[in-house]
Amino acid sequence: MTRRFLFVLGSARADGNSELLARKAAEQLPADVEQQWISLAEHPLPDFVDRRHDSDHVRPPADSTTGLLLDATLAATDIVIVSPLYWYSVSAHTKRYLDYWSGWLRTPGLDFKATLAGRTLWGVTALAHKEPEVADPLVGLLNNSAAYLRMRFGGVLLGNGSAPGNVLRDAEALARAKTFFAREAPLARFPYETAAA
Repeated sequence: MTRRFLFVLGSARADGNSELLARKAAEQLPADVEQQWISLAEHPLPDFVDRRHDSDHVRPPADSTTGLLLDATLAATDIVIVSPLYWYSVSAHTKRYLDYWSGWLRTPGLDFKATLAGRTLWGVTALAHKEPEVADPLVGLLNNSAAYLRMRFGGVLLGNGSAPGNVLRDAEALARAKTFFAREAPLARFPYETAAA
């Protein structure tokens, strides 16, 4: 299967530091790798309604925002969550998108979990702290989501930046961006699985 990257932009601000860092990493992808960029601020999802235990699961229309994101997610071999670190996790836009995965898991005919199994989840984030450990909740959220779906997890590319454009001065992050997507991503595992190994 030809690789197709979906970049899900979760910032409330266009051209934010997380997006700038993601674009630097994406520049390194081979020319034959498809890229689709979707801004959740420009394509806002309605509030997620949890119908996991109801019976009225239907596929959203293709011409809706929900349908656009669902189709893009299913078509991607690699999903890149591009979110600034907001209160030590992903942005509200990003969390809402991930909440929709819960509904898609139960939508008849999608086989959402089976479709995403073996595909790769990545993250890119900018944070204001110098200490990368403050992003551990964001990293954990993405790793555990990938583990539940039996996806691969490529990790999270971290950059430092608060004011617009700051991340472009983070030489270490820009250096990591050059090889970030070149790595072979391992199958995601929950922390308790790693500890037991």
